[in-house]
Amino acid sequence: MNFSLNQNIFKIVAEVAKEQNLEVFAIGGYVRDLILGRNNKDVDFVVVGSGIDFACRVAQKINPKIKVAQFKNFGTAMFRYDDCDIEFVGARKESYSRDSRNPVVENGTIEDDHNRRDFTINAMAISLNRETYGQLVDPFDGIGDLNRKIIRTSCDPDITFSDDPLRMLRAVRFATQLGFNIAPETFASIKRNIERLDILSVERITVEIEKIIMSPRPSVGFKALSASGLLQIILPEVENLHGVENKEGYRHKDNFYHSLEVLDNISLSSDNLWLRWAALLHDIGKKATKRFDENLGWTFHGHEYKGSKMAISIFKRLKLPMNQRLKYVQKMICLHMRPIVLAHEIITDSAVRRLLFEAGDDIDDLMLLCDADITSKNQEKVYQFLNNYQLVRQKLKDIEEKDIIRNFQPPVSGELIMQTFGLQPSKEVGNIKDAIKEAILEGTIENNFDAALNYMYLKAAELGIEKNTN
Repeated sequence: MNFSLNQNIFKIVAEVAKEQNLEVFAIGGYVRDLILGRNNKDVDFVVVGSGIDFACRVAQKINPKIKVAQFKNFGTAMFRYDDCDIEFVGARKESYSRDSRNPVVENGTIEDDHNRRDFTINAMAISLNRETYGQLVDPFDGIGDLNRKIIRTSCDPDITFSDDPLRMLRAVRFATQLGFNIAPETFASIKRNIERLDILSVERITVEIEKIIMSPRPSVGFKALSASGLLQIILPEVENLHGVENKEGYRHKDNFYHSLEVLDNISLSSDNLWLRWAALLHDIGKKATKRFDENLGWTFHGHEYKGSKMAISIFKRLKLPMNQRLKYVQKMICLHMRPIVLAHEIITDSAVRRLLFEAGDDIDDLMLLCDADITSKNQEKVYQFLNNYQLVRQKLKDIEEKDIIRNFQPPVSGELIMQTFGLQPSKEVGNIKDAIKEAILEGTIENNFDAALNYMYLKAAELGIEKNTN
């Protein structure tokens, strides 16, 4: 198989290879995606020689001003060119110690470099050498595995995964992204080697998990993680949602598969990573709050509050950002039942005001999550839920236009309360301010300064607080 590599970068690399009398190949993910017709802005080259020196020569030929990032410990160099990340590495062979995924590296042949690649579909290369320009080098039948849609290790899977256990997560990630299956012998090896996950940094694990979450159908990856045993190590809170229990004719759904269905649903409508995290974690509090009621059957009262607290420990463990990202995910988990309740009841203005106030600018994301949370197989029920949510959306819009509640602050500030009544920062100031907020949310007064000011005097009088006359 031959490829017409007409882009400028390949011509320049080939010229330098000829000048230096070195063997050079495009290799790995770029070749895989080229065959699959997928866009890939990362181009990797392997050089039988110094990858760093070769990269510098290519950059010099393109434009002397190009800055080349050099990583001498790994024998690699890279630069940006034509909206692509271009990376060069010297051909090498690797050996691993038991307690580290960082290999001992030696110079090697192109055959050695093929042997160190993780999967057959990533071990293909295209020659950029004069005699064989454009020819595919495929020592492990990667093209066959692409056609069969199979993820398979290039060499013995037990050695591959023991040497670098991150490859287990990469196998699941590639299968999820590409819609492939993991070869049975490869998957069996993952199950045998899950304890090797211990030598990985949390950050590397999280990167792979998030790539799975951002895949077109993330459920594929999480089912594979669960079946392999990896999910119990990485996200036990999600793994523990497995199972269905019948009692006295009452049966609850399997919350594991429900959560994955919600994640798939949200992936159809949003590329927001943190909304996808919220979809995955929205029901994690159900295991801890599961109870059986003889009249109601299975209940999970308060699971949204429990789940929002559990999210904190998950973010800490996976070293996810402990900032507004966490607060956003917590908010989505905590509020995801509120529109559902509104959809079942006569919608009061005060309930809508409170939801708008608490959700703020994230109200639209919350409603997307609620739509995704409808996973019933009963199409009539699905239609009813969606119709009810449209009523909730309209009510949200109407109340927002009328009362301007989203992200509102009480029109009367704490400073004005202290100045008016001669108070220092105190509980009394907070009580008055909270009373004004509650009155607006309940619709007792309008959301404007004059109404809030009058209510401030009324509430202060009730509390026996007199106006400052000084």
